[in-house]
Amino acid sequence: MAELFFLLVLVILMSLLFDFVNGFHDAANAIATSVSTRVLTPRTAVLLAATLNILGAFTSTGVAQFIAYKIADPASITQATLLAALGAAIIWDLITWYFGIPSSSSHAIMAALVGAVIATSGQSAIHWSEIWKVIQAIVFSPLVGFIVAFSLMVILLWLFRRTTPARVHGLFKSLQVLSASFMAFSHGSNDAQKTMGIMTMAVVSFYQMPANTPVPLWIILSAALAMGLGTAVGGWRIVKTLGMRLTHLRPIHGFAAEATAGAVILANSYLHLPISTTHVISAAVMGVGASKRLSAVRWGIGVNIILAWTLTLPACAFLAWLIVRLALAL
Repeated sequence: MAELFFLLVLVILMSLLFDFVNGFHDAANAIATSVSTRVLTPRTAVLLAATLNILGAFTSTGVAQFIAYKIADPASITQATLLAALGAAIIWDLITWYFGIPSSSSHAIMAALVGAVIATSGQSAIHWSEIWKVIQAIVFSPLVGFIVAFSLMVILLWLFRRTTPARVHGLFKSLQVLSASFMAFSHGSNDAQKTMGIMTMAVVSFYQMPANTPVPLWIILSAALAMGLGTAVGGWRIVKTLGMRLTHLRPIHGFAAEATAGAVILANSYLHLPISTTHVISAAVMGVGASKRLSAVRWGIGVNIILAWTLTLPACAFLAWLIVRLALAL
């Protein structure tokens, strides 16, 4: 029993470490555009994003319960399964952070969880119909983000076509503070809950609690704070890729991208669907860039990002599967 409790504590600590890494890995989601347009200083943007990430994490626990109970059969989850999944996701996040690639922490943890469960309990333990829902949300949410951001940008340019550039710049410098705050809040509403789900799985498994047990308050609070602290550290390599290399942004573009991404993410949080916030904001940034002209977007960088997204699923699933198999062989 003492050994199992030690594993539970280890899972909780690893979950919080993943949430911290997720916070600085995905800090770019909330701050890249506002920093690159010089609406906010890096320090102000990071503090704003960290605070609103924490507040967003308290909006609901629907995504957390989806992760905890619908991806796999709760009875098949062990502490070793969760440790392997967390280890694989953390390794992948650190690799992509080091190279400045805005991959998806959401993809990483969900794929790693699937790989770890298959290694310990077989494919029958996976709820494939629920996985299909996540895949659909993952595919369609960035497409919606691209189209809506492109359309919103066209509408804004038409509405302000007779306004001087200086007035437009001044107006959207103020509005982008609001859109950046909205983006950070929505990011917390979805991403922080993934760690809450993992921690809930660990507690439910250890204490043999019934499925659909509500997420404890201490889990919500600790996950929110870990993500907020990670965001405060910041992910400057990814900020550079997303906010400065993908396309040239002005405050009006930053506002359109952040407002669009925040709305898409919050809608999926309301539907209890875990999506990639990185997917959505990257697609929105490309959408506003394409509204100027197709050549305004550095599509080569965009293609590299898409390849990284695509590689994340099999890489993390295999890495988690391998960790479990190696552990069993020892």
